[in-house]
Amino acid sequence: MKPFFSIVISVYNKSSYIEQTLKSVVNQTFTDFEIIIVDDGSTDNSLEVLKGFTDNRISVFTTENQGVSAARNFGILKAEAAYIALLDGDDTWKIDYLECLHKAILKFPDKKIFTVHVAQNYGHKIVPLNYSFKQDKLYGIHNFFEASQKYSILTSSSIVFNKSILKKTGLFDTSIVSGEDVDMWIRFGLFFDVVFINKLLVLYNYNPLSLSNTTFDLSKKPKFDKYLNEEKGDKFLKTFLDRNRYSMAIMGKLQNDKKSFNYYRNHLDIKSLNTRRKILLKSPKWLLQFLLKILSLKGEKLYYPNN
Repeated sequence: MKPFFSIVISVYNKSSYIEQTLKSVVNQTFTDFEIIIVDDGSTDNSLEVLKGFTDNRISVFTTENQGVSAARNFGILKAEAAYIALLDGDDTWKIDYLECLHKAILKFPDKKIFTVHVAQNYGHKIVPLNYSFKQDKLYGIHNFFEASQKYSILTSSSIVFNKSILKKTGLFDTSIVSGEDVDMWIRFGLFFDVVFINKLLVLYNYNPLSLSNTTFDLSKKPKFDKYLNEEKGDKFLKTFLDRNRYSMAIMGKLQNDKKSFNYYRNHLDIKSLNTRRKILLKSPKWLLQFLLKILSLKGEKLYYPNN
């Protein structure tokens, strides 16, 4: 009999984190699942850590290093269940994560994408994300773009989706090295609403060495040029894309990448930005660097890159 969930965990040099990540899965109160771990050519002892787990629900696959998109696609194609739960190899779930997702799926059988409240774990403090919408009830159904005007309500460790949607959206784009998840969520949002469970169930464990925190080469980021036609008739999609373009433009200025700055700046509508962003977009590099240095004193992730 097929499991209810297939949990796909991508791993690349996560030996310091993968044990706590995997423990947060095998100890779930809801137990009807398989775990598909794809080691993307790790060069540390991640595989040795994984071998310490004897749970028969775990399958470990090793591949040559091809990037997180290829690793996730590999795991998704191996999945037996109808519902895919993604998890990064350095994040953790609360013990009732899958139980809460299972209840939501049964309550909303016609919906295809589900997510929960996420918090950033910096070790010395935990900071829940402050989303751009208000939801007092446990469940809410949201347009992805409208609900993600501040922080994305979908993340690669807090999303569960019915595998059938991939017939419309396709898999992860392997040509995008960093920001591939944002591109995927855009395609999800074009076709499907999202059920948001207003309960803090996922901890994003801040890792300053992770790909998203160390990749600033804009040639490896999304161009957002695949959605030029769709954004013309969708104001929330347009605003979502323009705020991401703004982040890329700021990164271009900080990297002295004038070509990329001009590309992203020329593709965004300045009306999509608030006054602070408009000012920062016109600010010199030295001022942006100074402001980032001030923000870094908080010891939290900086969101000038795309996230």
